[in-house]
Amino acid sequence: MTRPASLGELRASGWVSRPVKDELRANAIAKLATDEPFVDGVIGYEDTVMPQLANAVLAGHDVIFLGERGQAKTRIIRSLVNLLDEWMPIVAGSEINDDPYAPCSAHARHLIADRGDETPIDWVHRSKRYGEKLATPDTSIADLIGEVDPIKVAEGRYLSDELTLHYGLVPRTNRGLFAINELPDLAERIQVGLLNVLEERDVQIRGYKIQLPLDLVLFASANPEDYTNRGRIITPLKDRFGAQIRTHYPLETAIEVAIVHQEARPMSADGISVHVPEFMTEIVAEISQQARKSPHVNQRSGVSSRMSITNYETLVANATRRALINGERDVAPRVSDLDAITASTAGKVEIETIEDGREEYVLDRIVKAATLEVFRARVKPEHLGAVVASFEGGHAVQTGEDVPTAQYVEQLSTLAIAPILSDLGVGESPAAIASAMEFVLEGMHLTKRLNKDTVGGGAQYRGRG
Repeated sequence: MTRPASLGELRASGWVSRPVKDELRANAIAKLATDEPFVDGVIGYEDTVMPQLANAVLAGHDVIFLGERGQAKTRIIRSLVNLLDEWMPIVAGSEINDDPYAPCSAHARHLIADRGDETPIDWVHRSKRYGEKLATPDTSIADLIGEVDPIKVAEGRYLSDELTLHYGLVPRTNRGLFAINELPDLAERIQVGLLNVLEERDVQIRGYKIQLPLDLVLFASANPEDYTNRGRIITPLKDRFGAQIRTHYPLETAIEVAIVHQEARPMSADGISVHVPEFMTEIVAEISQQARKSPHVNQRSGVSSRMSITNYETLVANATRRALINGERDVAPRVSDLDAITASTAGKVEIETIEDGREEYVLDRIVKAATLEVFRARVKPEHLGAVVASFEGGHAVQTGEDVPTAQYVEQLSTLAIAPILSDLGVGESPAAIASAMEFVLEGMHLTKRLNKDTVGGGAQYRGRG
């Protein structure tokens, strides 16, 4: 469809200007009426955060999200741009997205006064109607609002000329959405500069007797710990946000698994086929869940869902490396591969201990607790007696990175493990069978049905008799 190219054509088309909040509201109503997802790509907030966000949008409120790291606050804010109209007309050449029907910059006013209905019109896609600033202590009013451009002054314009202004991020996001991440880190004197934006809906640029009646929706994010301790939001600014929405980590392991499947980058290597059994993904997700419950982990800093994602990727990478070393082409991560996730876990949790080496002990306990939780949920106890009986008479099974898949399959005939493999749904893949065997043996050790001895870089499982 051909879009109008001049102000006269725009009027003739019947296009109607409306405030950004009305635009968001109308498009949100259309989505809610057809039961479309309000925000794409965010899992686990359907019954908690999303209803509050929908209320805020319908009410026309500016919003601040409170939550620990890795709770999709920024993703939610960025995705709201999809609630805007796909295309928006502006006065051609405008730096601040001037409404052709209500221009506010000197450039747009002069152009319309000079050319009338022949004023050229540009169209801006909704993806360009979003602005974002990470609040840092060195953020200035000039960054957000604007400042005199010395280049324009050097070109011969007077300081009193409005055209010498270089607009900041906020005016340049006029008729769009603007987000400030980590708002408490913004200096208080800079926060004052946002007061008019939120309430009076304008900005005042230093040294000029002008006001720009901006039309935008302001979003902000903050960590609850920073919100009260490291920094703070000045009371008048906090009062101007219409809604404060608290985010959270996944409440269930199944939700964490869904996030991992959505976000983890697929691992590929020439000639290598990688399959991750679902119980291994559940262990990775459960590790994060256990860390959020652990008294040895600093819960104020949080345990991000990014830990589940990077642990999953590390698990797959280690299994792939193992397969390449052993000359195998069919890959499935095993319990013994979980040792590799220490590198991707250590930087994402803060262990509350002062003893050297204690961190590894805490992480090991968390991994064991996660494995045990998944084992109890996945394996029927009535199938374990026959496996225990298989170890009578001194039988033992060796596991570890250096144990090839074929050796696991050979040992399968000595263990009454077939019913458990059926419960786990691993299929006929030798690599998946090896993974399941390690999982079952480790689970039986953790439930005190088998003994486990560390042998070299692997482990040996044997009966308790």
